[in-house]
Amino acid sequence: MELFGVEKPVVGMVHLNPLPGSPRYEGLSVNRTSELAVQDAKHLETGGVDGLMVENFGDMPYRKMDVGPETVSGMAVIVADVVDAVKIPVGVNVLRNDFKAALAIAHVAGGKFLRTNVFIDAAVTDQGLIEASAPELLRYRRYLGADVKIFADIRGKHGVPLSNRPIEQSAMDAAYRGLADALIVSGLRTGTEPELEDLVRVKKAVPDRPVFIGSGLARENVTKLLKHVDGAIVGTSLKFDGVVGNPVDEKRVKALMTAVKELRR
Repeated sequence: MELFGVEKPVVGMVHLNPLPGSPRYEGLSVNRTSELAVQDAKHLETGGVDGLMVENFGDMPYRKMDVGPETVSGMAVIVADVVDAVKIPVGVNVLRNDFKAALAIAHVAGGKFLRTNVFIDAAVTDQGLIEASAPELLRYRRYLGADVKIFADIRGKHGVPLSNRPIEQSAMDAAYRGLADALIVSGLRTGTEPELEDLVRVKKAVPDRPVFIGSGLARENVTKLLKHVDGAIVGTSLKFDGVVGNPVDEKRVKALMTAVKELRR
């Protein structure tokens, strides 16, 4: 993909500690949270990933939309610090689906792409019913004049679509009506791999759009999954002991990227 300059790029997750205002916030300063984020970002870059995604993972339970200004300002500071610390593209995801915040943060702080978890199909989630982001997101991007790519989930994890239409139809609508720049196919939950059949069906339906694995990629399943799509976003398997809440383990990153490079060859 042109944004990353390599075949089958891997985007490593930078999961942030709880930010001010979130239920589990325990007083850690934004500066210290940023230092930890930069540390993870550098381990991911040194380990060989091709891009990064900064996400307010620690802020659960998440708002559906409209996170507070304290979250937006805190993440803008942190994303800018990460962008300054690395040479690879940086993206933003504001959970659960605050796509306007994600776009604004990326645009102001130097991010190159964003993830929106509910893009074309309304979804029933643990935050309630979340409606599609595509109409407002595309207009807001035009309004800001933002050069930020949109990575859109198809049937994002931790939720189910309100309709049961075929996944191919959702993918085609996301690409050709929603105008997403790339599509994401995930498992049911964080750290779980997607169904192989879903990857194949989505890629076949939208051959001219990059399709990314959104969860569950690990060294052990690289050959099985990644050969069918264009890239992956990876978090859990790159952490110490494979535990999502732990810091990034550079050895795990290198092991994954060795497998990815073998597949590229």
